[in-house]
Amino acid sequence: MIPLRDNIPTLHRPYMVWTILALNILVFLDVLALSSSQQHLFFHLFGVVPARFFHPDWAMWRGYPDGGSIAFVTHMFLHAGWLHIIANMWSLWIFADNIEDVMGPLRFAVFYLLCGLCALAVHMVTSPDSTVPVVGASGAIGGIMGAYFALYPHARVVTMIPIFFFPLIVEVPALFFLGAWFLSQVFSGLVSSADGGGVAWWAHIGGFVAGMLL
Repeated sequence: MIPLRDNIPTLHRPYMVWTILALNILVFLDVLALSSSQQHLFFHLFGVVPARFFHPDWAMWRGYPDGGSIAFVTHMFLHAGWLHIIANMWSLWIFADNIEDVMGPLRFAVFYLLCGLCALAVHMVTSPDSTVPVVGASGAIGGIMGAYFALYPHARVVTMIPIFFFPLIVEVPALFFLGAWFLSQVFSGLVSSADGGGVAWWAHIGGFVAGMLL
C-alpha cells in the first residue's frame, strides 16, 4: 500500500519538516557523488554498526576510530539508494506536517531525533553482533507514524494498492493503514534473518512504539 495523501489539514507551515527533507536530500546527493569505496567507508563511519559498539576489540581490529557516537545522529540522514530515500521522504511528507502542527517546529525536531534514537536502540539490542551499517530515517519516520496513529485515529489516508498493472485508489482509515504497516514490520522482524536481510525491521517497530508513547 502506497499512501498518497491524508485528509487532515494543517494550520501552520511545516518548516522543520521541510528542513529535514532538504537535509536528507542534500546529504544523499553528496554521498551519491562519492565512489563506491568512499561510500562504503562513509557508511561505516557515519552509519551505526552495532558490533562496533558492543565489540570494541573487534572494532579496533577492523580499524574503526575511537568514539563514533556522532553516528547515532548522522545515520538518520544517510540513505542507501534512490528507493530508500524516496520511500522515507514520501512518508515523511505525508504524515509529518500534522505532527509538527501539533508540536511546533522545535519540539518536533526533538521528537524526531528521540524517535530515531529509540529506534536505533531497539535495533542494537536485537542485533548486537551485526556488522552492517544502519542508515536511514526509517526509525524516526516510524515514530512519526506512531504519533499519527495516536493523535489522528479519525483520519483517512488515500492509498494506492498496486494490483498487477492496475493501481487501485482507495481511502482507508489511518488506524487500518498504520496498523497494517506496523503488523507487517512485526511479521517481517519475526521471520527475517539475524541481520534483517538488510532492513532494520525492529528499528521501525521501536520507532513506532516510541512515537506513540512520546
